[in-house]
Amino acid sequence: MKRFIILLFFIFLFTQPANAIKIGLIQNESKAYFGTATEGQIVDTCTSKQIMPICKLTTYEVKGKRNHIEIRTEDSDKVKIETNKITIRTFDSNSYICVKQKWYRGTIHIINNEGDLTVINDVGIEDYVRGVTPAEMPSSWNMEALKAQAIAVRSYAIANLGKHGKNGFDLTDDTQDQVYNGVLAETQATNQAVKETEGLVLTYDNKIISTMYSASAGGQTKSALEAWGNDIPYLQSVKSFDDETGKRGHGVGMTQYGAKNLADMGYNAYQILAYFYTGAHFAKLNPEIYK
Repeated sequence: MKRFIILLFFIFLFTQPANAIKIGLIQNESKAYFGTATEGQIVDTCTSKQIMPICKLTTYEVKGKRNHIEIRTEDSDKVKIETNKITIRTFDSNSYICVKQKWYRGTIHIINNEGDLTVINDVGIEDYVRGVTPAEMPSSWNMEALKAQAIAVRSYAIANLGKHGKNGFDLTDDTQDQVYNGVLAETQATNQAVKETEGLVLTYDNKIISTMYSASAGGQTKSALEAWGNDIPYLQSVKSFDDETGKRGHGVGMTQYGAKNLADMGYNAYQILAYFYTGAHFAKLNPEIYK
């Protein structure tokens, strides 16, 4: 593998709104719980009109009914809400909302479908990448491996916007897409990796690519054609530099142990990614459009 490569950066005009990604946290449950770190409000998602205020550090129970939503706390009677789509907001944009015993940035949407609830975190791209990178790669690893991971996370997310659109969100918070654990997963090292690569994505043929990755491939990655029967130019078979770990995962694209080992050998994040994603280039999202 070449030690030095030419890096090409482009301004990529990306037209999603600032809170650019919606993550499905809960699906098909009859009830859910949430709380906020600071005061906030529940609003009708369709009209943005306030339904009720939220007290900080208070647990709220949400139940889905056939054609409405019920909300209550331990100390209050239930409140019937005549809408099937609500949004949880805090007045402080830097505050957090708790769902599934995890804290999240952004806002929370709850959709009721005849008693089945879907809970969605609407969050900025960079905040999302901060919550995924340490969940997908140990924060103690080499900074260049962490930076490669952050760029791969960001690229995969944007390339797959709308993947679960029929369910009201873009990506899940688990291994169906990328593991996303919110604010408390963040570490100083991984946040630094995200900051140093802010807005950077991988492209092929001027399109952001779906950067598949796995833990290890046991010495040689698989091409997309070999793994799934679909020839994808940037997902070819290459030496994976992770012989010692065996195969863990689908083995297509970047392997995380391979990225770590290459970083420990002195390769930087851009060299690592250019190696694993054949023919890919680097681009930077327009900071006036995305956050």
